[in-house]
Amino acid sequence: MDATIATSETEDIERSTARKIYLRLIPLFFLMMFTNYLDRINLGFAGLQMNHDLGFTSAVFGFGGSVFFLGYMILQIPSNLMLFKFGAKLWLGAILVIWGAVASLMAFVTNEWNFDVARFVLGLAEAGLLPGLALYLTYWFPTRYRARAVGGYIIAGSFAAILGGPISGVLLTYTDGIIGLRGWQWMFIGEGLPAVLLGLFTLYYLPNSPTQAKWLTQPERDWIESELRAERVEIERAGRNSIFDSLRDIRVWVLSTLFGCALVGIYGMFIWLPLIIQSLGTLSYLQIGLLSAVPPMLGVIGTIVVSINSDRTGDRKFHLAAVYVIGGIGMLGSALFKDPVLAYLSLCLAGLGMGSGNSLFWSLNASFLTGVAGAVGIAVVNMIAQFGGLIGPWFIGVVKTSTGSFSIALMVVAAFLFVAAGIASLMRVTPRKSA
Repeated sequence: MDATIATSETEDIERSTARKIYLRLIPLFFLMMFTNYLDRINLGFAGLQMNHDLGFTSAVFGFGGSVFFLGYMILQIPSNLMLFKFGAKLWLGAILVIWGAVASLMAFVTNEWNFDVARFVLGLAEAGLLPGLALYLTYWFPTRYRARAVGGYIIAGSFAAILGGPISGVLLTYTDGIIGLRGWQWMFIGEGLPAVLLGLFTLYYLPNSPTQAKWLTQPERDWIESELRAERVEIERAGRNSIFDSLRDIRVWVLSTLFGCALVGIYGMFIWLPLIIQSLGTLSYLQIGLLSAVPPMLGVIGTIVVSINSDRTGDRKFHLAAVYVIGGIGMLGSALFKDPVLAYLSLCLAGLGMGSGNSLFWSLNASFLTGVAGAVGIAVVNMIAQFGGLIGPWFIGVVKTSTGSFSIALMVVAAFLFVAAGIASLMRVTPRKSA
C-alpha cells in the first residue's frame, strides 16, 4: 500500500512539474521562434516591391536569401558554448536584441552590396537561437517529453509564415509612402522591433536552470533534477561526453546531412513562396499574403499530430521519413502541374510535409549527447545542415533567372527531400555499445 501511495505521489509530481515547466517556458519560446522566422522569411514578401525598387534580378535576390545562412553557420558552435558558459537568460536575451536591431535596419539597404552584408549579419545575429533553445530544453525536460516541448515552440515558424503573409501584405499595402518610406521598408522595421522588446523581457523573465525556478516547489525541483541526472548518467555510460566525442559521433554527421537536404526544400520554398504564388496568376499583395498562409498552416496541424504520435510510439526516424516523402511529392507536383489550382494545392501538400518534421529533428538532435558535448553536438548538426539554406534560395533564383520558370528548381528541391527521407529511414539513432 505504501509503495502504491508513493508511486501515485511521484506521478502527481511528474505531471505538475512537466505542466508548470511547459506553461512557463514554451509560450516564451514560441514568441522567440515566431519573431525569428518572421524576420528570416519576410524577405520573400519584401521582394514583391524591393526587387523592382532596387533593380534586383531573381539571381541577386536568391543570393541575398542564401548568404544569410553563411553567417548563420559561422556562429552556431560559439553561440551554444557561450550559452553553456554564461546561461540562457543573458545569451538568449542578447541574441534577440541584436537580431531585432539588424532586422529593422534591413529597411535601409540601397544596393546589392549592402543587401548582402545586411543579410549576412542577420544570419550571424540569429545563429544561436535554435540550437540554444534545443540545448536549454535538455536542462528542463526528460527525453520522453521533448518532442511535445519542441513541437510547442517549433510550430511558431509555421505560424510566422501563416500570420506573416497577411501582416506583411497589410504593411506593404497600407504603409507605402508614409514619411517617404516604401511599404517593404516599413515591413522590415515593424517586424524587427518586436524582437528587441522580447529580448529585454527575456533578460528579466528567464531562469537559467530548475534550481533557480522559484515557481517550482522543492519536490518538483528534486524530481526534474533526478530525472535529468539519470539520463546524463546513461548517456555518459556510452562514453560520449566531450567536445571531440560530439564531432566523431557518426549520428551527428548523418543527422546534419539529413536536415541539410530537408532545408533545401524548407527555405527554398518559404523564402520564395510569395513570388512562386505571384507567378501563378495576377494577384494583389493581400491575396498573395493570404494564399501564402495555407501551406505553413497545414504544417502546424501536421506538427501537432506527428509530435504526439511520435512521443506515443517512441519512434522518430520513420515519422521523419514519412513527412519528408509527403513534402517531396508536394514539391514535385507543384513543378509538374500546369494548372495553377493544382500547382497551389501541391504547394500546400509540400508545406504539410516539410512543416511536420522540425519537432522530430530537434528531438533527435537534443537526445544524442550531454554536457558540453551536447552543446557542441546540437550546434554542429544545425551548422552543417545550413548548407541547405545556402543552396535552396540561391539555386531557385539562378534557375528562375536562367529559365524564366520555377519548375526545374522545384523538381530538384523535391529530390533533396526524397534523399532526406531515405537517410531518416536508414539512420541509427542510438549510440554504439562500448566495447
